[in-house]
Amino acid sequence: MGVKLPWKSGADVADEAPAQSVSDAATAAPETPARSGATTPGKGRPTPKRRDAQGRRSGPVAPPPTNRAEARARRKAEKSTLSKEERKELRAERNKARSEQREKMMSGDEKYMIARDRGPVRAYTRDLVDSRRNFAGLFMPFAIVLIVAMMLPDFAFYINFLMLAFVVFMLIDSVILGRMVNKRVRERYPETTDGGLRLGFYAFTRAMQLRMMRAPRPRVSVGDEV
Repeated sequence: MGVKLPWKSGADVADEAPAQSVSDAATAAPETPARSGATTPGKGRPTPKRRDAQGRRSGPVAPPPTNRAEARARRKAEKSTLSKEERKELRAERNKARSEQREKMMSGDEKYMIARDRGPVRAYTRDLVDSRRNFAGLFMPFAIVLIVAMMLPDFAFYINFLMLAFVVFMLIDSVILGRMVNKRVRERYPETTDGGLRLGFYAFTRAMQLRMMRAPRPRVSVGDEV
């Protein structure tokens, strides 16, 4: 409470009282400790993921890469800005996408095939190869047997003779396969330009693969009519 002095008016005493109250309140308030630079106040919200933040960005979208080298450089630059968790998540997403694409390719979806395997002529050729037993399909198992047998020097002569005989029989069977494939393709697709040695070699390379390793996956069984 202000005390009215003889030389002060009532208005002066009224103005002085609020000022003293403010000063007393400031003195009584506890001092707030200074925040050290080691701690940062929280933002009150989780940090958005990088891909979510990129999705909200405005501006022109970068054009797709024109070649593999440019795509590889972009992936490298992108990885340098990602955290360890984000790189792990991105790697898992890409592996899943590749697995899905391979499964669709193996099932016969031409959208995911390479250019060599696309088209009805190539699909028909694969069915012709898959519907018969090919001597060339024994190449990989026979090669493994030969590698093991070469460790026995006493049988070197017989191994070389057996290898030569196998190659001759494989070439004969491959010629028969190529001629059969070209004949059947011309009968079903008379207007196609895909044929000759190129189509025969395509049939031969598929016949050399083990049935379980052929891509796309065989649609017919051995002995089926195609």
